[in-house]
Amino acid sequence: MPILHQPSQIQNIGLAWEQWKQECQTRISEMQLIELENNRYFINAYGLQSELSPEVPESQITLARADREKDSQRLISYAIGCMMGRYSLDEPGLIYAHAGNVGFEPGRYATFPADADGIVPITDELWFADDACSRTREFLRAVWGPDTLEENMAWLAESLGTKASETPDEAIRRYIADKFFKDHLQTYKKRPIYWLFSSGKQGAFQALVYLHRYHEGTLARVRAEYVVPLTGKIQSRIEMLQKDAAAATSTAARNKLAKEVEKLKKKHVELLAYDEQLRHYADMRITLDLDDGVKVNYGKFGDLLAEVKAVTGGAGDESRRIDFCW
Repeated sequence: MPILHQPSQIQNIGLAWEQWKQECQTRISEMQLIELENNRYFINAYGLQSELSPEVPESQITLARADREKDSQRLISYAIGCMMGRYSLDEPGLIYAHAGNVGFEPGRYATFPADADGIVPITDELWFADDACSRTREFLRAVWGPDTLEENMAWLAESLGTKASETPDEAIRRYIADKFFKDHLQTYKKRPIYWLFSSGKQGAFQALVYLHRYHEGTLARVRAEYVVPLTGKIQSRIEMLQKDAAAATSTAARNKLAKEVEKLKKKHVELLAYDEQLRHYADMRITLDLDDGVKVNYGKFGDLLAEVKAVTGGAGDESRRIDFCW
């Protein structure tokens, strides 16, 4: 991840990105000059001065370019990779890509601990302390320190696209909940390595699971640690809002609370149905054979996963590996 490779004294993510941008531009300019000299040499050698120009447009230089939005998306992806244990801030390269969580070593993630089970919730509001947005904040703290944390959160949120009245945490949470998996599917050519378990269109529950750390007990853990507790949390929130609505002194306040209650009731219904489906598949204790490829394995979970048709519906080369995409 280029932004992370800037000098350690840079504790501002914006400055780190500007440094990376300058490095890209320098490389492009140097390559442009090299190609210009090569073209000039061959034009002179073959006497083509009147027919060809040695100039090389910058657009034809195919080296990497800094792109604030895309680089921020890649940073989020890399952070999630560190959460999953695929990467580590303490060691370069790919750290864990075996099967069934076998041989996973938590001690290799001292600076930024990997998630204990390879399950990372990405709900649209803060229901769990270990969700992807909260852990992204921890990631920025681990990389650039606490003193610039709020500044770095704001820069990242702005890069991803902050809406009016949104806090940086809300903007980052919205990106992760609504857009991250779509970007991940595109990066991995519809063969994702982080699988999105989703309760449905109401977005009551979503969680990413790292396929290499999935094992036969993962679904039971998703249910016990996240779905069942969330069902209770949503029910409690509904009851609290209903009491607030009954005590509200204005019609506008009551209507606002009633709207929120209705929204949560739809999520609650969706979550109850998802829990039943999840319990059924958890009892099956499904195992994966990575040799079968993502397309086959992704199809083993019915409608528990998002974008099933996109992943399982098309032809693809399951033998390809993309181990170093962020």
